[in-house]
Amino acid sequence: MSAHLPSGRAVRSDRTALALRGLKKMFGDVAAVAGVDLDVQEGEFITLLGPSGSGKTTTLRMIAGFTEQSAGTIEIDGVDVSTVPPHKRDVGMVFQNYALFPHMTSAENIEFPLQMRKVPKDEAKRRVADALKLVKLDSYGPRYPRQMSGGQQQRIALARAVVFQPRLLLMDEPLGALDKKLREALQLEIMHISRQLGATVIYVTHDQEEALVMSDRIAIFHDGRIEQLGSGEDLYERPISLFVADFIGESNILHGKLDAGSVVAELGQWRVSGAAAARASLPEKSLAALVVRPERLRLIPRTGDVPASVNTVDATVTDVLYLGSTRKYELRLANGQAVGVRQQLGGPETVWNPADDVRLAWDVDAGVLVAGRGL
Repeated sequence: MSAHLPSGRAVRSDRTALALRGLKKMFGDVAAVAGVDLDVQEGEFITLLGPSGSGKTTTLRMIAGFTEQSAGTIEIDGVDVSTVPPHKRDVGMVFQNYALFPHMTSAENIEFPLQMRKVPKDEAKRRVADALKLVKLDSYGPRYPRQMSGGQQQRIALARAVVFQPRLLLMDEPLGALDKKLREALQLEIMHISRQLGATVIYVTHDQEEALVMSDRIAIFHDGRIEQLGSGEDLYERPISLFVADFIGESNILHGKLDAGSVVAELGQWRVSGAAAARASLPEKSLAALVVRPERLRLIPRTGDVPASVNTVDATVTDVLYLGSTRKYELRLANGQAVGVRQQLGGPETVWNPADDVRLAWDVDAGVLVAGRGL
């Protein structure tokens, strides 16, 4: 990061800022992290996302040095810091609970890491002023944490984390304690600040929408490993496993066996595109799952012909939910499986009612094929 907390968007470089190799953490016989490999480029915003107990926070704590790894290495800017204590790793940390000193003013809290690094007093004061300006709290330097809202305290915590220009900025669910509206506003602020500074950020959250909004790439954690790494669009549109498909966003999942480019099940035979089949690389007759997002489905009458490029399955409407910009239909298939459909409002639309018998229809290339249960 620049010493002057510059304005203007920074451009990511191709230099590796963080490299994790075979990172593991055992708690007794339990593998909290079971072998993580990850390369993060300088200036990149990476989010570690997953359910509770998946290993994301433990991984972050190992990067920070708060938790000792059982195996593997951690490199920051090409230097192995696996055995370096936390205060010598040159990383900034933002916690969910702010972790501000209650007896210090905002300015004193921000200045604290500079004092620990013996930055000259005049330089420290200038940096504190720049950091307060960066988080849009220029006049809040004299205030104590108890005199500020939760959102303001979190901004001060962010200013404290960046004021000494760390090589990495680590954030552990920093917005988890805030209400929805404030959380959404601070998501954008954190994203803009990180770009303005050219910061390399490792961000932990369990909030999918937060991860999709803020991240350059997202690492989906499952059972102590990274299940899939990619952009939000990659993960949503092209999940590589049933876990990722079910975890990211809403999904409708039809189970069956793969047979000549179709998923065959008791309720029908649904074709998949050649591209989807190639990505899945599943052998014939193997268990397979066809994933279709709610917005890719549409409701049509049960009578009438459909083009060859469209898959269908019969369903019955159980609930209709008005959500403002969309209408959500809950439906049930003949085997009892629940399915959801979202229809955008504002255009031509047939409104269906509970107990209506309909067809669910989707284009062949709208489905994603992944390995099914049992593989």
